[in-house]
Amino acid sequence: MNDTPKKFLPIETDSVYQISRIFWQCSNLRDAMDELVPVLRPYFIFDNMVLYLIDPMTLNLDVAYAKATGRGKSAEADVAWGELLAGQVIEQKVTIIQDPENSPEENRLRRPYTLGLPLLTQKEILGAVIFIRFGSPPYLPAEVALAEHTARLLSLTIQNERIRKERDRLEFQYRIFQVQEDFISTLSHEIRNPLGFIKGYTTTLLRKDAQWDKESQEEFLTIIDQETDRLQDLIVNLLDSAKLQSGQVMMNFETVRLDALMNDILGRAKLHHPDLKIISQMELPVPPIQADSRRLAQLFENIISNSVKYAPGSPVFITIKQQDSGVWIQIRDEGPGIPEKFAQRIFDRFFRVPDNRITIHGSGLGLFICKQIVQAHSGEISVKTTEGVGTAFEIYLPASP
Repeated sequence: MNDTPKKFLPIETDSVYQISRIFWQCSNLRDAMDELVPVLRPYFIFDNMVLYLIDPMTLNLDVAYAKATGRGKSAEADVAWGELLAGQVIEQKVTIIQDPENSPEENRLRRPYTLGLPLLTQKEILGAVIFIRFGSPPYLPAEVALAEHTARLLSLTIQNERIRKERDRLEFQYRIFQVQEDFISTLSHEIRNPLGFIKGYTTTLLRKDAQWDKESQEEFLTIIDQETDRLQDLIVNLLDSAKLQSGQVMMNFETVRLDALMNDILGRAKLHHPDLKIISQMELPVPPIQADSRRLAQLFENIISNSVKYAPGSPVFITIKQQDSGVWIQIRDEGPGIPEKFAQRIFDRFFRVPDNRITIHGSGLGLFICKQIVQAHSGEISVKTTEGVGTAFEIYLPASP
């Protein structure tokens, strides 16, 4: 018995290395196939290569890739040559070589040499890869061995790609489940207070054993109205944050001029808060960016509203300037600031800075939504704050997400 290990010829060793490198470096099947064909063909002549995969859901045999490399044939036309052989290879789970030497057809372009190889894993067959050569010579043993090595690597690549897709699908479903669970839990908790006020004052007004003067009735009705608005805002913010967190919101990216957008936002802010002093500084020209203008308006309005609520009487300072290939925005106030231990938590969902001096209702969702919007634009948001001095929100938005 000869125990001497098999020695590959240099060309065989090089081809195995080159093909293995492609599958190691490429992250998806199509990229691997596009690189494979020109690398494989110098070692192994073929006119067409067709990859057939079994659809896991329908079990249909689909063409996942087809490439013509010569003899004037198109990939689409040559697919028909491999369909029957692919079915046989998948059924028998073995390599099949079809030699047309004994065919009565005289036109060599109608007498293809076909080589079919199964794409196998330990548990299942994924499909088949078919090589077609029009005219001689027949496939050599070394070429068949190289094709089988390629088929094994193809099988691993396809299996890994399916595992990645299934993992991504499960992660997305889990994220949706978590968002739904958080939404239900938070909704049931957060709506108790406004509903309690609405129920309490409504019951009080409806009591038949009590007579309320007009001033008291108006006071009760005003509280009911305010709590209804609070409840409505809470539900809208909860729905919005849930959609953003789960990735279900599609951004409508378009060319946006931030200077024009900010001027519109500041105009609306002055209408709602006539006493608000806004000092803006824009280094012109402000470069246009690709963004969702509606979501950016929501972002800036949330932060300005935050300053109005938590820094009453303070001016709001807004700075916009170009930075690198994007835009840098700062929105600053001279309010009480945020304690350092809470500063990095203010973007967390449902987090509110505990402060008994401030009796302002909120859902703890505004800044969370702001962060989600900035991240959807591939940007960054941060806060700088000093107690007794004020708070500054800094945002960077790239030219294109």
